[in-house]
Amino acid sequence: MKNVFKTISICLVSLMVSFSFANASSGTFKLSHDLGFGKDTNLDAITKGRLFQVVIMTQNRLVRKDLKGVTSAELATDWSANADATEWTFKLRKGVKFHDGSDFDAEDVKYSLMRVKDPEIGSPAKKSLSVVTDIEVVDSHTVKMKLNTSFADFPLNLTDYRLRMIPSGSGDTIGKTGIGTGPFIVEKFDAEGTTILKANPNYWEGAPGLAEVHVIAIPDGEARVQALLTGQIDMNRYVQFSQKKIFDGNSKFKTSVIPTGNWRGMVMNTERAPFDNPKVRKAVRLAVDRQELVDTVMGGEAVVSCDTPVAPTDQYRHNMSCKQNIAEAKKLLKEAGYPNGIEMVIHVSTKEPTWPTIAEVIQQQVAKAGIKVDIKMTPSKSYWKETWMKKDVAMTRWNERSADSVLHEVYHSSAKWNESYYKSSDFDKNLADARGELNFKKRKALYEKAQHTLWEQSGTMIPYHVSKLVVTSSRVKNLDDVEVFSIQWHKVKVD
Repeated sequence: MKNVFKTISICLVSLMVSFSFANASSGTFKLSHDLGFGKDTNLDAITKGRLFQVVIMTQNRLVRKDLKGVTSAELATDWSANADATEWTFKLRKGVKFHDGSDFDAEDVKYSLMRVKDPEIGSPAKKSLSVVTDIEVVDSHTVKMKLNTSFADFPLNLTDYRLRMIPSGSGDTIGKTGIGTGPFIVEKFDAEGTTILKANPNYWEGAPGLAEVHVIAIPDGEARVQALLTGQIDMNRYVQFSQKKIFDGNSKFKTSVIPTGNWRGMVMNTERAPFDNPKVRKAVRLAVDRQELVDTVMGGEAVVSCDTPVAPTDQYRHNMSCKQNIAEAKKLLKEAGYPNGIEMVIHVSTKEPTWPTIAEVIQQQVAKAGIKVDIKMTPSKSYWKETWMKKDVAMTRWNERSADSVLHEVYHSSAKWNESYYKSSDFDKNLADARGELNFKKRKALYEKAQHTLWEQSGTMIPYHVSKLVVTSSRVKNLDDVEVFSIQWHKVKVD
């Protein structure tokens, strides 16, 4: 019967939205996305082209982080492990329905997560579930996940913003329909135009405060700021701190500064000379003044990072010192066979508004060590397809993940998104040992060791973790001052 229910058309769902809870949901909230993946943009959360501005409103996870960053229940109500943490049992929320009218149950969980591991799909989220060998449906609302190692922090991996629950068997269509259990339903998907979401009156946490959400494609960063100023959108989470004065004192807008685990960085391809030499990579990192970058680019509103991708608030964050050291940078370049320094081209775009400024500051800083930098602007629309992971040196940005997830996904030798092509069997073993260590202090020490290794050897220069300057129209109400993946979207309202 379940598959029969799943054939209910989206048209019927739309009618239900129109005639139900007419007074509960009102107003339209407008936001933008940068069309980061062009024609490949879709609503399948586990693909490279996922439009996360939509999937975070239409699809739920099993586990999420609450407003304080603590792992909390979402579609799973509670969980427990066996003695050696090689099996995890999750109890599921009852009475939850998908947008197509079908019931959410254990089969959907198994399908959604095992699909991430399908090699034919090649999901970038695969690393988050690499330890999972099987998911057993115990009963309609209980699943048991079997792992290939002890993993005391496994529920943290399930907070990955891409691990969304979709109806069993919907993989071929999910990229267009976006069907989930979330507070909003996709009425119209237009990646290069405006995607329209309607309120889900049967949302398990309560009917949304908004009647509609419009997600508009605006590839250029400056154009997004202008769209906010002219009322075309109601929120911009990518405003540069240098632009804060535009909105300060203007009663039409509200500004918030939100610390996050998101980061911006510069990637050197470790398979191409001169960056195939770890001494060269370390020299570049030592030539950078991170605090100056924070002050210049972020107006002082960021947390210095010594090339660790682990968030400042993460329990496994390794706090190191990495002050600029020009003399040591020159020494390492000489030892690497470059006594007269090196030349490099940094490829940037306005896809991320701060990238050009970061590159300009780096250009000035590293010149003191004999490193000559040219900056090349590339098209924003094609940046992720034609520049990132293609050029010798390029800019990058990542959203927050748990320590284990980000270390595996960005640096493990087999990771699909290993953007610097960094490969180390010792590093891989370090991560495996950390996952299997049940003692917290020992596990923490292993994760800290992995981060120290990245400071010494990796190809990614991460100067800081960003604090977000979020600017909204003053008509927006109840928007949580937290990172975007923890916002309670069903509570947002507009005047």
